[in-house]
Amino acid sequence: MLKEIMLKKILKSSIVSVIFATSCLSYAADAPPSPIKIDTVTEVSLPATADLMGTLHSRSFVTITAGVSGRLEWLQEPGIMVRQGDVLAKMDLLPLQLKQAEQKAQIKRASINSRYFKNELHRLQKLKKTNSTSQFQLDQTKSQYELAQSDIEIATLKLKQVEDELRRATVKAPFDGVVTERIVRAGTDINRSDALLMLLDTEHLEVRLYVPVKYLAYVRKGLTLNLQAIGQSISTQVTSVIPSTDPLSQTFEVRIQIPEHLNEYWTAGQLVKVTVPVQDTQPSLTVHRDALILRKEGTFVVKVDAENKAHRLLVKVGKGTFDRVTIQGDLASGDKVAIRGAERLKEGQSVVVQ
Repeated sequence: MLKEIMLKKILKSSIVSVIFATSCLSYAADAPPSPIKIDTVTEVSLPATADLMGTLHSRSFVTITAGVSGRLEWLQEPGIMVRQGDVLAKMDLLPLQLKQAEQKAQIKRASINSRYFKNELHRLQKLKKTNSTSQFQLDQTKSQYELAQSDIEIATLKLKQVEDELRRATVKAPFDGVVTERIVRAGTDINRSDALLMLLDTEHLEVRLYVPVKYLAYVRKGLTLNLQAIGQSISTQVTSVIPSTDPLSQTFEVRIQIPEHLNEYWTAGQLVKVTVPVQDTQPSLTVHRDALILRKEGTFVVKVDAENKAHRLLVKVGKGTFDRVTIQGDLASGDKVAIRGAERLKEGQSVVVQ
């Protein structure tokens, strides 16, 4: 008796399932055509890529040094933005000003001697015409006059050296930037070339990326790469490739200049994700990202045949670009797939392409 009851239940369930499937097929056949938008399956050569981390660097991050020896009188504060030519440091100018005054006095003294021997030389030359002086005395005075002329030249050169030291005693910014560190304090006695400040150029940045040497053949100057950091994405070209491999890390350096409009978002020392090619490009079938239908069972696309009938196909998704992805499945180049209105389509349902 129990077996008969179970058989009746199973038979009843099977009949219900058949009726339901038949009704679904009937609905798909009888349902009015659904409007959709389509895209074409295309074969594209997409390179295999890897995401590597690079670091932003300033193209100009320099140590500002003293131009002369002496006592440091004033120094710029860290964090201050400066323009090219702004004063960064000042030395005590009094010793140099005294040397400048001394050299001017030396030039004046040499000029007095030069005028005296010049007049004396002219006087002896006139006397020589009447044989009233000796040739020895004339030659001696001429030599003294030429030495006085040389003294003027030497003193003038020394004055220019002092004036150059006076100019270098005021240290000016070589480019626009920000003072990041003050190494010494005002009032310190320093020597020429001692480090005073660190100056960072915030306007001209570049990414320095270390790429495994096995990818050297795929990275070249002028290659366009994608960069991402803190929500900002750009595509820009490789500025330079330095084909010198580090023996420990087995990597080579790649540098990429950053557009100036990103300076307000990116800064030196920040990490940047860089997508680089790692093998030769291979042709693959691609569809628009909007064609993908994500379900628990997998990822599907809806193919539209020549009779405008919809067919849901299971596909495997691979790498992609901004708007297209590679797929593997029962598709061929040139097939049409729905990119709008495909989610509720039944198998075999008619569609209208908009």
